[in-house]
Amino acid sequence: MLVRDWMTANVITLGVNSSVMDAADILRRKDIRQFPVIDAEGRLAGIVSDRDIRDAMPSKFIPGDCTDGREGGLNTLTASDIMTPGPLTVAPDTSINAVADILVRHKVGGLPVVEGGVLVGIITQADVMRFLCAAAGSVRSGIQLAFRLEAQPEPLAQLLTDIRDMGLTFTSVFTAYDIRNPGTRNAYIRLEGPGGRAVEQLVEALQKKYVVLFYVNEGVTVDVA
Repeated sequence: MLVRDWMTANVITLGVNSSVMDAADILRRKDIRQFPVIDAEGRLAGIVSDRDIRDAMPSKFIPGDCTDGREGGLNTLTASDIMTPGPLTVAPDTSINAVADILVRHKVGGLPVVEGGVLVGIITQADVMRFLCAAAGSVRSGIQLAFRLEAQPEPLAQLLTDIRDMGLTFTSVFTAYDIRNPGTRNAYIRLEGPGGRAVEQLVEALQKKYVVLFYVNEGVTVDVA
């Protein structure tokens, strides 16, 4: 999956001279957490987060809400005063996995998406979570089974073949390496249903060949291994 498939394209931006008071009003009305900041030439100059705005209200930048040369106090504070200049950016064809890594390593809430020097969108933590929910199939009904497999392609391929041979239909497959068990990875497979069996019977049949960690049925998680 790529950024262009999950980003927000119609981005609300601030100009470098936009009032922080105006930004705070937009924040309240639109529930936005990051504002890309654009300069007079339309280039990305920085990014302002909801935390930056909260910190500015009343303001750590204007002691006592008033400084020399700022007779208007908070009303004269602009986006350029509180923004993070030169923010990290990604391209539309960046993978979501790479975005998640950047967000975690740099502890940021969102990344402007830039193509050919032009801002085309923003990708946020919430967008990445939407992707993970879709990839894991959590938005679908059915039964989810978790398996521990050897970290090789063959075990997963064989498991999926065995599931099909049992007359079952899987709607999503999501895998992740298990850092607590080197050399293994976990596979999370969502099925349309147990194929006319009781869920417990299905799990018992699969346990004869695979390590079943847990299953989730109708929102209830049952640990197996």
